This record gives sequence, C-alpha cells and structure tokens, in this order.
Amino acid sequence: MSAWRQAGLNYINYSNIAAKLLRQALKADLRTEALKRNESHLKVTKWEGGKPIKSSEY
Repeated sequence: MSAWRQAGLNYINYSNIAAKLLRQALKADLRTEALKRNESHLKVTKWEGGKPIKSSEY
C-alpha cells in the first residue's frame, strides 16, 4: 500500500501537497512563474429550459 494511502490521503490531496512543496523549494525567479500556474478559474453557467440563464466566474 502506498504511503499516502496509509496516511489517509487520496491521490488528489497527495498530489496537491507534493506540488505545493515543490513550488516552495524552487528558486525565487522560478517560484513566481510556478505560482502563476497555480491559479485556476471556474466558470459556472445556470441553465433552465435548455438555455443559459446566468454566468459567473469564480
């Protein structure tokens, strides 16, 4: 059994922790570039009757 599984983590949580630690270990100039890729955006559109009603970005 994997160490992350024994620790009670799923693969997504393990992967997020590993990525965060890797970004922290980078040199300053590379860290800023890596942190830019860390951001994510989600667009949500509510649909009723087969047509979009409202769109929001989070």
